[in-house]
Amino acid sequence: MSDHDAPHLNQPLGGNEMPRFGGLASMMRLPTQASADGLDAAFVGIPMDIGTSNRPGTRLGPRQIRDESRMLRPYNMATRAAPFDSLQVADTGDVAINTFDLKKSVEIIRQHYRELLSHDAVPLTLGGDHTLTWPVLQAIAEKHGPVGLIHIDAHADINPHMFGEEVAHGCPIRRAQEEGLLDSQRVVQIGLRGTGYAADDFDWCRDQGFRVVTAEQCWYKSLEPLMAEVREQMGDRPVYITFDIDALDPSVAPGTGTVEAAGLTMSQGLEIVRGAWGLNIIGGDLVEVAPPYDPSGNTALMGATLLYEMLCVLPGVTRR
Repeated sequence: MSDHDAPHLNQPLGGNEMPRFGGLASMMRLPTQASADGLDAAFVGIPMDIGTSNRPGTRLGPRQIRDESRMLRPYNMATRAAPFDSLQVADTGDVAINTFDLKKSVEIIRQHYRELLSHDAVPLTLGGDHTLTWPVLQAIAEKHGPVGLIHIDAHADINPHMFGEEVAHGCPIRRAQEEGLLDSQRVVQIGLRGTGYAADDFDWCRDQGFRVVTAEQCWYKSLEPLMAEVREQMGDRPVYITFDIDALDPSVAPGTGTVEAAGLTMSQGLEIVRGAWGLNIIGGDLVEVAPPYDPSGNTALMGATLLYEMLCVLPGVTRR
């Protein structure tokens, strides 16, 4: 997209045009539209928590992420990314899930993303519990084939089942791998930590060919060197980013359902997403923001910031 096209591109509503606490509560106060027609990238909410195993509340995540995103401005001062000079972006609203039936909701999500992807827009999803990543990846893989995955999370999400159910927020990466949605030699999981049911809980991931980077391996260090290795591993083929907010330390992001001690710092989260610059990113999500456990809104603001940073690393975004 050339610079002379920029006036025709949607822009976030500025804080000098309308007070930040006013205006439409869309992602970054962008224009909204019902479909992804004509868009290069689409913010889309999935207000769902019926796949959660501990504290509910992520059904309210997309709404609060949008609300707190009012603080975000169009230009990235660190990377000089100018996404709104480069891409046509809008908020396409929420997926109308069936909040009384998780399996039906998974199918609703899959169909919604099939339609969205038919417009060649890159989806950036506001979650919502982590179950949603499985149907999104189903739709993504139909279009792009098996994808590389950058998975930032406290948990591996590779449970074979939860209470005998194969659809739950602890299972999406297991389901995606079983279905061949992932290019398993290009999967990296960052931030895994905490306690488990068996000493070898993370070894299933390694046995699949996934790279596992535990939180302990990230303590007290910059993750820029790690991301240089990840870029090498991912190459030029399609990559999806899924970021569970519980990857961050609960001192930074307490508003989530399955909290684990001693997680990533926010600056490390930024290093991971910014480190995906130059990759063929074909979608991303930020999941598990549960507003009831953080009345300050900080967790949602961290989530909104990470989604903005995902937008900034999409193919075609200019850097000024």
